[in-house]
Amino acid sequence: MSPGGRALPRIGVVGVGSLGYHHARILAGLEGVRMAGVYDADEARAAEVAAAHGVRAHASLGALLEAADAVVVAVPTVAHEAVAVAALERGVHVLIEKPMASSLAEADRILEAARRGGALVQIGHVERFNAAVRAAAPYLEEPLFVESHRMAPFVPRSIDVAVVLDLMIHDVDLVGALVGRPVRAIAATGIPVLTGNVDIANARLEFEGGAVANLTASRVSTERKRKVRIFQRSGYLSLDLAAGVGEFLRLKRALPVFEAAPVSGGGHGAEAPGEPDGGRDAASAAPLPAGGLEDVVERIPLQGDGVEPLRLELEAFRDAVRGERAPAVDGEQGRQALALSLSIQERIESHVADTRPS
Repeated sequence: MSPGGRALPRIGVVGVGSLGYHHARILAGLEGVRMAGVYDADEARAAEVAAAHGVRAHASLGALLEAADAVVVAVPTVAHEAVAVAALERGVHVLIEKPMASSLAEADRILEAARRGGALVQIGHVERFNAAVRAAAPYLEEPLFVESHRMAPFVPRSIDVAVVLDLMIHDVDLVGALVGRPVRAIAATGIPVLTGNVDIANARLEFEGGAVANLTASRVSTERKRKVRIFQRSGYLSLDLAAGVGEFLRLKRALPVFEAAPVSGGGHGAEAPGEPDGGRDAASAAPLPAGGLEDVVERIPLQGDGVEPLRLELEAFRDAVRGERAPAVDGEQGRQALALSLSIQERIESHVADTRPS
């Protein structure tokens, strides 16, 4: 029982591959949760993971759903709808790994099942919980330009979807949350390299209000990289999502050379009558400090707290299941990220078709 006398929520995991394993690992020791066990179509894998964490391996999906109040859906994307709908129609809450589904039609059927079953849906956009993103939050204002690079070496996993739904969707969701405005225009390109789907992609998003984002994703890189740069009027944020650290660079506004900078032009440098040097005061003509960039820019290190993002995501899901908060990324937000990612993918496919030799 919880301290308040309520029964602890029973949470299980469906699909214990590389990512589902970590969900099971964390849930097995998460405070305020009873682990309901695991299920995987690969019985040997389910038994192995269950034994490693001292939980039960269920013989069927239905058996796990009978024993659970909520489940993490960590099966391949093509099976998200079937598993999620089966759970939701029983009133079992779900945390669905990204992408929410393979298509908008599937996503809509998941949301409809949630309404029928009176259960909640959370989507596993774990970068919302990244230590660097959380450390940057106090300094975020209105981003004007965002650039992301998400690169990974090739592994024969998640190749049932293009790199946009496999990797880029993380940044599609994150950038959308940072900017907080609808997208008004999309341009994108990409190519298949090792699979039948697009393996390298680039997208340019224009948001209402003028912000722009440039997103690049590759799953055939020679290095791993997960970096985001955010430019806003108050300064520049550089975030290393893999390391969970970053820095914020902002101007030292007390410097006279910046305080007195003119805000409008004077006509090709023409001087106003009686005002030498175009009307600028003496302070505006002051030279830059001799020390260089460090004298005019303040560097604020952004150090993460070391808490595993997936743990924070599961804590948020636990709290939502207990009715203590809304889902961190609800089903509608997951659908929005999916819709935008599918639009990017459609433009890539059109671009590839247009550029193929006839």
